[in-house]
Amino acid sequence: MRTSLRLPLTLFVIAGFALMALWLITPSASSQSADTAVRESQFRTLPSIVLSNGVIELAVLQTGGALASLTLAEDSEKLNPLWDPLRAAQEAGKPVRAGGTGHFLCVDGFGPVSEEERAAGLPGHGEAHRLPWKTESSGKTANTVTLVQSVALPLVQETYRRSVKLFEGDNVVEVHASLESLLGFDRPICWAEHATIGSPFLEPGVTVVDMSKNQALTRPHEPGDESPDRRHRLPSGKEFTWPMAPTIAGGSVDLRAAPTVLGSGDHTSHLMTPNGAYAWVTALHPGKRLLLGYIFKTSESPWLQTWESYPKEGMLARGLEFGTQTFDLPRRVVVSEGTRFGAPLYRWLPAKSKIESTFLMFFARTPEGFRGVGDIQLREGVIELKDNLTNQTMTLKTAARL
Repeated sequence: MRTSLRLPLTLFVIAGFALMALWLITPSASSQSADTAVRESQFRTLPSIVLSNGVIELAVLQTGGALASLTLAEDSEKLNPLWDPLRAAQEAGKPVRAGGTGHFLCVDGFGPVSEEERAAGLPGHGEAHRLPWKTESSGKTANTVTLVQSVALPLVQETYRRSVKLFEGDNVVEVHASLESLLGFDRPICWAEHATIGSPFLEPGVTVVDMSKNQALTRPHEPGDESPDRRHRLPSGKEFTWPMAPTIAGGSVDLRAAPTVLGSGDHTSHLMTPNGAYAWVTALHPGKRLLLGYIFKTSESPWLQTWESYPKEGMLARGLEFGTQTFDLPRRVVVSEGTRFGAPLYRWLPAKSKIESTFLMFFARTPEGFRGVGDIQLREGVIELKDNLTNQTMTLKTAARL
């Protein structure tokens, strides 16, 4: 009798331990295992490292360090808001190469180079976006997924190091970087985060860009300084109040959305420093209720550029580029001009020293009917976004820090 009672009890205990073990090893959306939080992968045939926290997934290229793709875990479409010229090359049967894609880094240099720099081998937008990056560490500890990478820049004798963090249950990416001089003298440097959105997320007449208050300027250009399928809509070198810009035809245009009639290409710059410690820029596809945004320190990145490429055929692109200067120009031109609107156009990198940069990047689903961002308030543990058009507010809880 005692034997018959002992056997069911033993089986019950074994079954209980089995269920507990299964619960411990099964990952959930809010608690991922370390091996799924960071993994090696490929993006358009290029080696990448993918970070995931169960809410968002970020792909980082191992050559060039571009933040190539950012998607929501719950999005069955896996729509990436970032510019993907690699896909266009792949579809056209052209070689897929690392470099300018998605959100890539321009340091030390932002724009074309002088004849002497070109002869010395310095590429446009600096060296970092073309070189292999070293992964110094990666993994998941407690509630944080971290990737630390670095790249040596031999021509300018600098070392760039970047830490990318995702936090459990969070829609926000925290990025902290440093640039170290290996030389014994102070010098001016050019540094920009070439964040760019692209189609199909960038849809004509639908996707809207919003930004914090600023002083705005159209890019100076010469007559005929354009391609046949990217004509200028905006006049050369004119100040304006965002989002309404003057047109060559004599009217004005709201720059929040890409035009429904394609075939244009323009470039504007925005001084963000009047807004205090930080500034922001967002891109919203209201139909899909997807919102991409950046928050950055104005002491490190006083300028924001919106580069527009709206060809009649092919992929659309629009820059949300924040950094040290008004437009992507040769270093000699930038340093000679010095300031614009009273603000500097470069940063000083002291001898044998480091300077730093931190920004937040977020991607989230918006409430139904959300039409744009009129204001962002950043407080400890919270990013609050206000839609002034509908008086709606959405809140992102985050462990990220600016």
